[in-house]
Amino acid sequence: MGRLGAFAVAAGVSRAVYEGLRRVRDPRWERTNHAGRRVSLYAGPATALGAAAGAGTGAGALAVLVAGACGAYDDVRGDERRGFRAHLAALRDGEVTSGAVKLFGIGAAGLAAGAFLKERPVDKLLAGVVIAGTAHLVNLVDVRPGRAGLVVLGLAAPGLLRGPQAAAPMGAVAAVLADDLGERTMLGDTGAHALGAAVGTAIAVGNGRLGLAAHAAGLVAAAVHGERRATGVSAAERQGEAVRTRAAEPHLSPM
Repeated sequence: MGRLGAFAVAAGVSRAVYEGLRRVRDPRWERTNHAGRRVSLYAGPATALGAAAGAGTGAGALAVLVAGACGAYDDVRGDERRGFRAHLAALRDGEVTSGAVKLFGIGAAGLAAGAFLKERPVDKLLAGVVIAGTAHLVNLVDVRPGRAGLVVLGLAAPGLLRGPQAAAPMGAVAAVLADDLGERTMLGDTGAHALGAAVGTAIAVGNGRLGLAAHAAGLVAAAVHGERRATGVSAAERQGEAVRTRAAEPHLSPM
């Protein structure tokens, strides 16, 4: 499948699935966005299926579908804890959080895809890190309408020079970007992780060891920065909750 074919298949499947899901009202797949508007998460499963359909390789489709499934679990069953540290701490206490499912599920899918895409062990490992890391990166930037989609387009566009794999996530995003920017839907964890995995697969296919190592280093740095930011936000939220709790307590007058 060439670049144009991959783009068209991904766009067509994404749009068809999105239009079909829009006819179904399920509160589990709705969220209140940053502006207080109620929007659907249907762009997520639509783009995940579209990107998988246009992936062109079994390994790429596997990574996209597993990443999307893990993201969907978080969209439906997730909690408010942020950062790897919080989810790993819960795991040590015997609680398997949605964040842990994403961390290990997407990580395993990335390594499995990397094992199919590359021949040497070091390259397999680097490809796995790039696929899982890109999925995490796109999810990190999904904080405003259209931002994750635009990042996907920006990251994938250079890959068109190296092969057709980058066309699939671009086509999937293009099919729903107007609705995302118009605040009628959002990608959610489902779409962000799936599209990120698709872009990561394209990067893995189009790069040798040096390129993979450079991408992996940048993605690890982004993950560390995101973890620090998430930890800071969580601490601020806890402090704010403590202040609100104290303010709500009855004040006793001195006797």
